[in-house]
Amino acid sequence: MPISTTDQLFNLVKSLSKAEKRNFKLYARRTQQTSEARFVRLFDVLDKMEDYDEAVIYKRFNRLSKGQLSNLKRHLYSQILGSLRLIHIQRTIDIQIHEQIDFAHILYGKGLYMQSLKLLNRIKGIAREANRDILHYEILEFEKLIEEKHITRSRTIKDKMENLIQESEDRNRVLNSANRLTNLKLKIHGLYIKIGHAKNEKDAFIVKDYFRSNLPKLEEGRMTFFEKIYLNQSYVWYYYILLDFEKCMSHAQKWCQLFEDNYHMIQEDPDLFMRGLHYQLTSLYSLGKKEQHRKVLAKFRSLISDYGSDFNTTSEIISFLYFTSAQFNQHQLDGSFEEGLGLIPDLEERIKIYERHLDSHRILVFNYRSAWLYFGSGRYSEAIDYLNKIINLKAGHLREDIQSYARLLHLLAHFELGNYALLEYLEKSVSRFFEKMKDRNKVQLEVLSFIRKQLKSNTIPNESLLKSMLKNLEKLQKDPYEKRSFIYLDAIAWVQSKLSGKTIQDIVSERI
Repeated sequence: MPISTTDQLFNLVKSLSKAEKRNFKLYARRTQQTSEARFVRLFDVLDKMEDYDEAVIYKRFNRLSKGQLSNLKRHLYSQILGSLRLIHIQRTIDIQIHEQIDFAHILYGKGLYMQSLKLLNRIKGIAREANRDILHYEILEFEKLIEEKHITRSRTIKDKMENLIQESEDRNRVLNSANRLTNLKLKIHGLYIKIGHAKNEKDAFIVKDYFRSNLPKLEEGRMTFFEKIYLNQSYVWYYYILLDFEKCMSHAQKWCQLFEDNYHMIQEDPDLFMRGLHYQLTSLYSLGKKEQHRKVLAKFRSLISDYGSDFNTTSEIISFLYFTSAQFNQHQLDGSFEEGLGLIPDLEERIKIYERHLDSHRILVFNYRSAWLYFGSGRYSEAIDYLNKIINLKAGHLREDIQSYARLLHLLAHFELGNYALLEYLEKSVSRFFEKMKDRNKVQLEVLSFIRKQLKSNTIPNESLLKSMLKNLEKLQKDPYEKRSFIYLDAIAWVQSKLSGKTIQDIVSERI
């Protein structure tokens, strides 16, 4: 098992819970020989490190060569995985089925063909019930191999061979169909990464043509659980790109309903169910349906309460990211910005806990969401602190849209604080940034244009400029390709607050 980078072993050690570390020590005592005790010592050294430092390891191990250290790390890596397998086998159906298939191979190798077939027949039902189509097919192929090479009593059972062949053919069809659907998912997601949301009719035509030409022909009545899930996932991405959030929500709802109709699958694959809830919540937020959003959010909360204790690290991170994001969205829909600020301390604590697992994109988005809550609460200095984290991040083209909205919100925050002299410099900086951007939208340009005109005006704030801006923004709000802009930056609420003398919280909370 090659360990190509130091980070792999170090990150694996750092990812272990206290229970997993304790289990590893017990596992190591059972399996190690005196000559192998060094890999446990290496584990202890790595566990105590905050950052990886190879010099410390060489100090702890006398006369250890580079090649020996490489072998020692490889051995430790495999031993940790071996100990983890024993813990997670009771929680993960795939590992359980794989183990039973391995046992069947061992029995077959010892010439115990009937015992092997009996075991395969038992776990075949488990794989079918858990919708593990690939493992189900692997079991069927192993059964066929045994029946083909050896004389068993199966031939005396009426239609046994015919049923085995038919089941294998059905599973092969399912796998081919699932493969086409997963390919479609990847293709449509790749298209989103390439072009983002559709910005005009031309983009929409390209997306529609691309999706239809790659959508496989399916027999709806014969589709399995995961075929239906994959199909709805593909439609979710398709309508998400087209900014058709009604249909996006509809397919996310069907995706979640499949899990609720097959309740045992929630425990088998909570991550996939949470992703469905996430897209349902995202669509409802984009549509401004706060009561429906609240109901789905409550469903998400119940899921975490019922199954959270059994989540692995990946599931914990997914639940944290999606549930926290939905909580932010609910406060923004309700206009309870001040109350929403209570989420931020816990958010920052969880980011520290999972920092090894989170990419810059996730943190960047949460910083923007935090800044918007502070801005909406009238706490502009705190908003600027979070926006500076985004603006000062050397992120290249990482979420260029968030970076652009952060700069606009940064301008508005300084405008609210009356830092007009600084605004002249900042406006030029933002203008240069926008000139380099590939995807500028009309809402962004309207906000930037207002700041430019306001700096030239003798009256601050200029009511005439604000009314003109509001009129232009309300026209843009009717443009289906500008929907996303108002989700990131509710410029209309800000202008209305300036004209009415109300807070953004009041403006948003008064919306139907």
